[in-house]
Order: sequence, then C-alpha cells, then structure tokens
Amino acid sequence: MSTHPIPDWDPRDISVLGDQRHEYDEMRERCPVAYSHFLDWSLFRHEDIVNVLADPATYSSASKRCAVPNGMDPPEHTRYSRALAPYFRPEQMNALEPGCRRIAVDLLQALLARGDAEVDFIPAFAQPFPIKTLCTFLGWPSETWENLRGWTHGNQEVAFSQNKEAGAALAREFTGYVMAALRIRREAGGDVRARFPDITTSIMEITIDGVGLSDEQIVSVLRNWTAGQGTVAASLGILVYYLAGHPDMQQRLRREPALLPAAIDEILRADGPLVANRRSTTRDVEIAGRKIDSGEKLSVNWISANRDGRTFDDPDTVRLDRDPADNLLFGAGIHYCLGAPLARLEMRVAMEELLARTTTIALGANDLPRRHIYPSNGFGELPVRLR
Repeated sequence: MSTHPIPDWDPRDISVLGDQRHEYDEMRERCPVAYSHFLDWSLFRHEDIVNVLADPATYSSASKRCAVPNGMDPPEHTRYSRALAPYFRPEQMNALEPGCRRIAVDLLQALLARGDAEVDFIPAFAQPFPIKTLCTFLGWPSETWENLRGWTHGNQEVAFSQNKEAGAALAREFTGYVMAALRIRREAGGDVRARFPDITTSIMEITIDGVGLSDEQIVSVLRNWTAGQGTVAASLGILVYYLAGHPDMQQRLRREPALLPAAIDEILRADGPLVANRRSTTRDVEIAGRKIDSGEKLSVNWISANRDGRTFDDPDTVRLDRDPADNLLFGAGIHYCLGAPLARLEMRVAMEELLARTTTIALGANDLPRRHIYPSNGFGELPVRLR
C-alpha cells in the first residue's frame, strides 16, 4: 500500500480558486508534480503532460463507470472512438452550420435589441448557444436545452463538491432525458430513420464487432457530448472577456475574419476553459523526481501546460502567428477530443456573428466579471455592453 506525502497544495483553497491561472503558474514553477487530498497527484509542466498523453499503457483513462470512449483504454477505446468519429467529419459540420448560425443570430438579435443596456453574456448567450446547437445536432426538441443547461451546471458543481448522492441524482436525470429520446424512436414504428433522420437515431444503429450499443453506452456517449458544451460556454465567455479588453484585436478580427480560428485557439491557450483531466498509473513511475505508485490517480493540468514558458515564449501574450502544434486546448494523443470539430464550429460561428453585428464589445461598468471555480475556468457572470 502506498504512503501518500504531506499535501503540497489544496486546489480548493480560496487563494487558488480566486485566480486559478496565477496559482497554477506558480505551482508549475514551485512544485511541478504536486500531491493534494482533492486531486491526488497533479502535473503542471507541458513536457510531463505530453509524455503522459503519449503513453496510455502506463497512464490509463479506464473508468469504473461506463464512459464511452473517454473512459476507455486501447483496444476498446480504438473500436468505440472509430465508430463515433464520423459524426464529426467536415460534411457533418457543414450540414450543421446553417442551424448553428441561426441560433447565434437569434440570440444576438435579442441581445442587441436591448440597445446600450448592460447584459450578462453568460446566461444570455454563452450557455444557451452551444446547448441549443447540440439539441439541433442530436435532433432533440429545442426546449430540451433548458433542462440540459441546468444539468451541465449541476455536473460542474458535483465535480467540485464530490457529492456522490448529488452526482447519482444528476446521472439519473440525464439518463431520463436520453431514454425519453430513445423511447420516442423505438415506439415510432415503420421507418424510424425517415421520421427521425438525426444523429440520435444513427447512434442507436451503431454496431461494434457485430453488437449494438447498449442503452447505458448511448447515455454515456451523449453525456460526454453534453458536458462538452459546458466547456464551449466557458470558452465563449473567455473569448468575449479577452476581446472586450483588447479593442485593437476586435477591430483586426472584424477586418480579417479568416484569422478567427487561430485567434480562438491562441486566446484559449493563454486562458483555458477546462482545468484538468484524470488518469491513473498502471505501474510505478517517477516524474520530475516524485515517485508515484501503480494504481495512483493523477490529473493533467491543461491551463498550466498551455502557459508553460518552456514551450511557449512569452506565454501571457496572445500571438496569432504562434505555432499551434503544442497547444493542448483539445488534448493530445489517442484521447484528443472527438468533439473538437463541433466545438470549433460553435466558437467560430458565434464569434463571426458577434463581431459582424457589433462595432464595440465592452465590459460592463457596473458589475465585475465573476469567474467559475474548478473544474471550469470560465465565467459565472460577465456583464458586457454590445454596440
């Protein structure tokens, strides 16, 4: 049995949660492999994290609960990932883009109709936009987004509180949404694909090694995709916050919208939306002089890795000419985010429409922005004025 060291830090301390980027930067330099009671081992350096991502045999993603495919290791992960990847091909994203854009336009028109009034960008746009887009993607009724927004928020709170009872209740709640969607299709009779020509129906028809996905596996897939929309919402808040503080960048992107994909990736490299992901060791390892026993849990800190000056010159500065190869915004290795094309589409469309329909994006004068806490690094509130 391993003997854990005295904790090096407490990720839930108010000093950490008050400015996560600064504290993770400090940990990277002071204690790049740190132990805490909350996260067990945490890695902060880009090089160490890339090494972990490149070695899934040693650093396992396997989960005790059904988690398809992010909670799987090869060869199981390979089979399921290959079956799900086609849903995010360019042709799928191209087909979704008009609907995604209509949702963005409708939300922005409602915001701009308020004139010069100060609005909270998070509940008014950042939260509903990606979840409404997901409902369109899945073929779910548009009103479902309100339920999914509440579930996404609750899911983030449970990740911080580690309240098992609340987590189980949220799991049952989400299962109910998915099972209702499956039941409608199963009871439709006749040609289900003709009546419901959508992604949900297609997922029900997936077979792997001749066996269809179980209901539990379908719930897991859709839970993973829905949770990802919370990260997109956090990203949109961070992007708007940055642009509000950098009017020159706003104008440049209005003049040169082709720069938006690079700008989005680079802004989110410097100020990432998601704090960390988990792995567990399958053998004894040593990282930066710290010995970690087999079976230990560790987290890879994306925010710190993407701000590591050993990899990124002047990491605080947003530079559109920076080589994106080392950016871990969507991870790396076999667990590179399958839904990255959807997230990129959503962020690009949202920012294109926001910049095209405004002359100025400014922070509100009356209320200060409020940051989220672990596992997010986005904003709980973001008062802005759109002109």
